[in-house]
Amino acid sequence: MLLLMQSIFWTIAGISSAPFALGGEAFMAGLALASMLFALGTCLCAIGLLWRRRWARTVVIALEVTCLLGSAVQLLLPIGFNRGLVSVLVNMAVPVAVLVLLRRGRELFS
Repeated sequence: MLLLMQSIFWTIAGISSAPFALGGEAFMAGLALASMLFALGTCLCAIGLLWRRRWARTVVIALEVTCLLGSAVQLLLPIGFNRGLVSVLVNMAVPVAVLVLLRRGRELFS
């Protein structure tokens, strides 16, 4: 469920950046496409976890660790990162919760 929520967050980010691409900022089209691809990949990995596929567990752990590292870098560097409660919950708490739940269910994938 948490992975599907994360997928929805990335879908919303991709859809919300698309109007800027129409307004002339061409690099936003690439960011919209990347966000939508991350959303698709996360959704497919969530399905793989439901089917108890080992590759999905490995990919999700790598994805969540990458998300945590990226969020930590953005939190530490003053580059315009939103430091509000919702941002911290979405960028830090959701990946930590997914990692904790995947660590606990290790025996299901063997």
